[in-house]
Amino acid sequence: MTARRLPSGGRIDRSRKVRVQFDGRPLPAYAGDTLASALLASGQKILGRSFKYHRPRGLVAAGVEETNVLVHLRDRDRHEPNTQATMVEVFEGLTSTSQNAWPSLRFDLGAVNGLMSRFFGAGFYYKTFIGPFSGTKFWMFCEGFIRKAAGMGRAKVLADPDHYEKINAFCDVLVVGAGPAGIAAALAAGRKGDSVILVEQDCAIGGSLLSEPADSPPDAWLAKAEFEFKDLPNVRVLTRTTAFGAYDCDVFGLVERVQDHLLAPEQGRPRQRYWVVRTKRAVLATGAIERPMVFAGNDVPGVMLTSAVRSYLNRYAVLAGERIVVATNNDSAYTAAIELANSGAIVTICDMRNEIPAQLGQEAKRAGIVVWPGHAVLKAEGGKRVKAAQVVPVRRDGKAIGRGVRVDCDIVTVSGGWTPTLHLWTQRFGNPQYDKDLDAFVPTPEKGAFTCVGSLIGSPSLREALAQGDRAGGGTGEEPGLFGRSDFWGRNLLPVAIITKADGSIPGKAFVDFQHDVKLADIDQAHLEGYVSVEHLKRYTTSGMAADQGKTSNLNALARMAELRGLTMSSVGTTTFRPPYTPVTIGAIVGHDHGLNFRPTRLSTIHGWHEENGAEMIDAGAWLRPWYYPTKGEDINDAYVREAAHVRRHVGIVDVSTLGKIIVQGPDAAEFLNRVYVNGFKTLPIGRLRYGVMLREDGFVFDDGATARLGECEYFMTTTTANAAKVLANAEYLLQTTWRDLRVHVTSVTDQWAAIAIAGPKSRSVLSDLTGTDLGNDTLPNNHFTHVKIAGVACRLHRMSYSGELAYELYAPAKRGRTIWETLIAVDASYQLKPYGVEAMGALRIEKGHIAGSEIDGRTTLKDLGLEGFASGKKPFVGSVLRKRPVLLDAMRPSLVGLEIAGDIGARAGSLLYGLNAPTKGHGEGWVSAVTYSPSLKKNIALALLSRGPQRFGETIQVIDFVGNQRLEAKVVSHHFFDPEGRRQNG
Repeated sequence: MTARRLPSGGRIDRSRKVRVQFDGRPLPAYAGDTLASALLASGQKILGRSFKYHRPRGLVAAGVEETNVLVHLRDRDRHEPNTQATMVEVFEGLTSTSQNAWPSLRFDLGAVNGLMSRFFGAGFYYKTFIGPFSGTKFWMFCEGFIRKAAGMGRAKVLADPDHYEKINAFCDVLVVGAGPAGIAAALAAGRKGDSVILVEQDCAIGGSLLSEPADSPPDAWLAKAEFEFKDLPNVRVLTRTTAFGAYDCDVFGLVERVQDHLLAPEQGRPRQRYWVVRTKRAVLATGAIERPMVFAGNDVPGVMLTSAVRSYLNRYAVLAGERIVVATNNDSAYTAAIELANSGAIVTICDMRNEIPAQLGQEAKRAGIVVWPGHAVLKAEGGKRVKAAQVVPVRRDGKAIGRGVRVDCDIVTVSGGWTPTLHLWTQRFGNPQYDKDLDAFVPTPEKGAFTCVGSLIGSPSLREALAQGDRAGGGTGEEPGLFGRSDFWGRNLLPVAIITKADGSIPGKAFVDFQHDVKLADIDQAHLEGYVSVEHLKRYTTSGMAADQGKTSNLNALARMAELRGLTMSSVGTTTFRPPYTPVTIGAIVGHDHGLNFRPTRLSTIHGWHEENGAEMIDAGAWLRPWYYPTKGEDINDAYVREAAHVRRHVGIVDVSTLGKIIVQGPDAAEFLNRVYVNGFKTLPIGRLRYGVMLREDGFVFDDGATARLGECEYFMTTTTANAAKVLANAEYLLQTTWRDLRVHVTSVTDQWAAIAIAGPKSRSVLSDLTGTDLGNDTLPNNHFTHVKIAGVACRLHRMSYSGELAYELYAPAKRGRTIWETLIAVDASYQLKPYGVEAMGALRIEKGHIAGSEIDGRTTLKDLGLEGFASGKKPFVGSVLRKRPVLLDAMRPSLVGLEIAGDIGARAGSLLYGLNAPTKGHGEGWVSAVTYSPSLKKNIALALLSRGPQRFGETIQVIDFVGNQRLEAKVVSHHFFDPEGRRQNG
């Protein structure tokens, strides 16, 4: 097999070379190639191994019927097994590997199975492991080993990183197949004004016309059709889309491979899209698949379908061999043979028919082809590649009648007739009818809402196929422009595709199903053992159960069964065709409806570490965050108190990646921030950050956070975890409706950055040690940031505190978040750095008196929270007017205070507050917003909103939880429980 790329021709783009790998080896390829064409052009002979005997296999086909060359695509979480190389468009960075072979394709230890093939016939495992023994114990023992050996390829265990979409569509006419007949139907229906969906599994429309020589008359017709489709807004053309199922009520399932031709899907686009199409009428123009011939050695690499060799020649400019034997029983192989000869190959045609149409014979002779009428290939010689063909004269039943001749060759192409692709039709209507002249099962041309056209119903010419398509679409049947050749496969077809010796034996192994290693002998054995139903034959021998689902094997298996039983093909019938027509990814069917998408949950890039190290998790808005890290025997109360105390004494880290992060960019960014925050931001210098508070338009507090100025026109805004999406949406709303004059873009970068807070007296020392940077007060004061490197990763370090301790926030690229976290965890043991969860973080912030979501609950104002001093009196901002409504300035409104709970039992959030001697009726004078046990104060404390709160410091009040039937007393104090002067955080 000496395949090579021709210097010209084909439909590939030679100006665009594509880097492709197969089994770690670079593979020359061009845009427009498939993986199969690139492999063929490279001259590699063995491209796969069969399932049972691990026999070497090469390409057989050029489309969905390929059964031998199944590969692994991509790697890691995008790894995809069992992909037909013929259906893989090459793309930059494509990596593929062979499968079902070890240690390599050329030397596969599994081939030892072939030495024992006589014992591995149909149903051998039932007979071997069940038959001779009583009971099932031995079988149950062996079953585990058998199942491990079953299957092809390796499925991934990693979560699929890509997403998939579902879509419902409606149309007047669905046309399946964009070959000449399908295109004619879609054009005719579109011209009438019908809404049309044209579906084509290939990356381009054209069907069989794409296998014609480039720049031939069909190209002009195709170009005209494509141009007209663009001018018909009522026609939707879906390429890379397979109609895999036809269902009741004229519903079809389609899968569109939107981004499969790329290394990874573009951001925001699905990898695949699942269509559910409801149509008034369906036109099936699905074509036909060439049928292999069965003879000894028909699985040796280099035995290929004639139509496939022609496709590789004309579409991909790959000459599959230099010395080619074409074995056929019909006219269609002659065109391919002539084109191969004209491309420089030495071609010999072995035609089983004694009489050959004169015109075809003359054309072949002019091309320099040797034609042997009444001859067939009895055996393809070779092990890892075809070396020669044994050619013998044959009778009309396929049996040899004389001495054979050995013909040296590197390719044997076969054409045993054609099998209409009637899967969709039979899914709806059951068994098709056998056409004796075509030696094929064909559907009824019109049934229900279905119309079948073209090769699907054995159209005898290209002109007739176009006319059928045009009529099916509502035209007159006079679609002009194309005339085909007189090489129709159904004319004078000899309905025999199995070649044997005179006594009916085979001089070697002859395969019916290549992938599953189903031999002709297996069909014979099944017959001898009484399997007379086609469905039983299929399951007993596994013929037709491979990845191609019998597209190349079914008809030959049925023909053999009919011959053995002495019945006609129509009496034998076909197996049941079920969806899907080709394999469909589960992801495409499921779409978004799986896993955490039932209830959206977000995880930080450090989440895996938290789980691996025993963290108990808790929902926080849309996120799952570490709640606490228990040691043996600890409950939550023990754990969070220990963690919080440790931060106060030493140093701790907490994952704060969940904070909302928004980049604000543009010449008017400062003005925009000045308007959304109550405090001023225009004067914020580059390199500084500032705490800010936002209001809603009605004057209530909306959110708070820190914003850093990264550059002249760029700011990095952080928000609370819960309000991140709301803040972004509000900013977009303001920019698109109210402040359309501002030149500002806001972009969520929450997922771009991992964020880690480092807090505690030793935090500066830890970071200085890791970064080699002076982080003293003079070089990095509070509310400043700088750039550092940790573990070689560039990070931005903010000095700010949520805990009241000397603290920093570290922002690193999200993908490196875990690296940074683990580097921090691994610092010198003398620092005693430990992680802490959100429960301890909450305890620390309550001790310090910082507000959070439980205080910013949509009912509180700046005045209520003691933040009135932040509001600028020199500028307007969102909510600046309505916050001054009298009702919001009422002195009796609840305002933020601290509570020191009397006794050893803590209060509960939501408890109501009453004066010590006041009646406990109604809603009370306020409520508890947050509670904790303070390890620093050694007591239970709480934050609360209490009417006239600051005026009541020192007062004892009642704290009542009516639902939980709890009554406590508490002393009203400042909400700044710990280090009110800020010495620790500013030190």
